[in-house]
Amino acid sequence: MDTPPTPPSLRLFDLLEVLCNAGRPLSLADAVEATGWPKPSVHRMLAQLEAGGLLAREPGGRRYTPAPRLLRLSESALGAGTQQSVRHAVLRQLVADIGESCNLTALSGAEVIYLDRVESAFPLRLELRPGTRVPIHCSASGKLFLAHLPPAQRAALLGSLPLTRHTATTLTDRAALEAELEQIRRQGFATDAEEFVEGLVCVAVPVPTGGPRQVRCAVALQAPAARMPLGQALQQVQRLGDAAQALGRTWG
Repeated sequence: MDTPPTPPSLRLFDLLEVLCNAGRPLSLADAVEATGWPKPSVHRMLAQLEAGGLLAREPGGRRYTPAPRLLRLSESALGAGTQQSVRHAVLRQLVADIGESCNLTALSGAEVIYLDRVESAFPLRLELRPGTRVPIHCSASGKLFLAHLPPAQRAALLGSLPLTRHTATTLTDRAALEAELEQIRRQGFATDAEEFVEGLVCVAVPVPTGGPRQVRCAVALQAPAARMPLGQALQQVQRLGDAAQALGRTWG
């Protein structure tokens, strides 16, 4: 299968990767040889990266090397990777304690996106990889996010969303959904009673990443109802809350 061409907006990152992987300062001719791109294009991109403070020229002006701004960005990226490792470790421990799959999600526009997930050891499971997006109106995390949006923002979002039916228990009536959102605000957690996938239940609690009324991330337990009925899953709310507090601390 042919590799799709790199979008023009990412070419600068490709060039930075070439320069950093070289392990030594590169001249314009070196960069052209390493990338195979036209010399005028490489010259223009090097000038852009230099003007942006990401590259600097060595004494003599012929070779380019990473500038302090790029080094600071690298250090920040490494720090973010460390935090991600800590979050994943929290999820792994949660799954070890509960025995079922758990995930870390965030609100992304009108959908829920999986930031991280650890699967249970059971062969019967629904594998959802990080980056997966699920509907907001019929997932536990999604309803948790909806419940804590400012009223005007929630009304506008619900007014624009098709409340698509995925299973027999999906809430497609707006009044019924609003009533459940009010209950979620009172109780502090949300459930998915086989509303997105038949036979699958979920419980989600907020991860504290901002103000007391701001819920942008959630940690959730997901299990086959045949193995862990919703009532049994609800017994894990306190354990989920403890994990949510630990995850929240990784955001400072």
